[in-house]
Formats: sequence, C-alpha cells, structure tokens
Amino acid sequence: MIDTNKYGPWAVIAGGSEGVGAAFADELAQAGINLVLVARKAGPLEETAEAVRKHGVEVRTLAQDLLTDDAVANIAEVTEGLEVGLLVFNAGANTYGHEFVTGDMDGFRGVITLNVDRQLELAQLYGKPMAERGRGGIILLGSLSGYLGSEQQSIYSASKAFSRIFTEGLWLEMKDRGVDVVQLVLGVTRTPAMERAGLNFDVPGMRVSDPLTVAREGLEHIADGPVWVADGNQKGAELQSGFPRDKLVAGHAAALRKLMGR
Repeated sequence: MIDTNKYGPWAVIAGGSEGVGAAFADELAQAGINLVLVARKAGPLEETAEAVRKHGVEVRTLAQDLLTDDAVANIAEVTEGLEVGLLVFNAGANTYGHEFVTGDMDGFRGVITLNVDRQLELAQLYGKPMAERGRGGIILLGSLSGYLGSEQQSIYSASKAFSRIFTEGLWLEMKDRGVDVVQLVLGVTRTPAMERAGLNFDVPGMRVSDPLTVAREGLEHIADGPVWVADGNQKGAELQSGFPRDKLVAGHAAALRKLMGR
C-alpha cells in the first residue's frame, strides 16, 4: 500500500479519465489519497470521478485539453492551496502519427507540446514544493516506443526517449531531497485509447498488459527509479537498447505493422 504520509494528501493525475489513469485513480483513492483528475473528455472524466469517490476521498476534476496555451495555468488554479504529494503524468499520447517529411509540422508540434512541454511544466509546478517539503513522488508514463525509432511515429518515439532521459536527470536531482521520481515504461497495454487506434491485440506471442496491473506496479515501485519497466517488458527494453541499430529498428517496424494490422 502506498505511503499516504509521503505521497498525500492529494495526487494529480493528468490523463486520469480512463485506462491506466483511471486505474491509478482507483488505487490511490482506495489508499485514502484525494485526487485531482485532469483529462480532455468531460464524460469519462466524471464517470471515473464518481467511481473513485465511493472510496470516501475528495475528488476534483478539470476537463482540459493539455494542448491549449492556458492548460497549465488552469491546472494550477484548480489545485491552488492543495498539498500535492504525487504527480502522475499519464497524458502522453501520439496525437498525430504520420510520415515525417510529408506530415503537418503543427501536428508534430502538438505531440511535442503534450509529451514534452506539458510534462516538464507540471513536473516543475508540483516538484518544486515537493522538494521544499522534503517528500513526494512523480510518476511519468513512458513507453517501449521510446527505445527505438518507428515509422509514422518518429516524433512520438523521440518524445518518449526524451522523457526517459529527463526522468533520469530529475531523479538525480530529487533523490536526496525526499522526492521519488520514476518513469514507468509500458509495453502494449489494453487501454481504450489503444483500442480506438485499432491495435491488433491478438498477434501471436505479443505481451499485452492490463491497466490495473501496470498502475499497481508503478505505485509499488515508485521508489525504484529512475526507470521501471512494467509487466515483464524489461527484456524487451534491454534488447531494443542494443546494437546493431539497423536490424533492431527494421525488426521493430515489421512487428509494429502486424500490431497495427498493416
């Protein structure tokens, strides 16, 4: 069970309406930590909020598109005066997948804004007071996609690689200040977002994770940063970090085409 004295009394979950974010919300609510849930779609957001309020905690919601210029200011406003002991950044999605040279640059910038800019801004917004108090935790959701380049999602993969390196640096800066930092790296996970993207979860031999499994693992290993690879995907991360890069990248591309049904 998570230490509510260290990681409470409030947690902010960006991307907290469904899938892994909703699983984090339920686990934290059961532990007695109050929640601020942020997500783009109001309907699923309120459904998750109502479900976790049954555990007896206070829940605030903010239906917010993180790509808007005022997103961080609005999140700061809804959490003003709260002692936030845990930040879970689960909002990093591939909002625009396309071949790079023929793609729309504004679309690519949106991927960077969501996965890089907003992650940095929220980590600083809540990380600074955590460091001053000498307690707290930051979980930044990563992906196996960040271990090698991928066609049609080169910017997304690069942003996830950035997140891992950033997390390692932040972990170094915070580990002696009482704040735990970890990038929780996910493989293929059966979430509503991945289902909407049309992923084929039935590829023979593919490891598919459950949102609740990875959320629980992330909370169990929040102090085991800077990087924790969830649900048996450690070997895959190690293999994808190796050489020769041409064979690894080409092999991953073939596997990804099967996953996408292409």
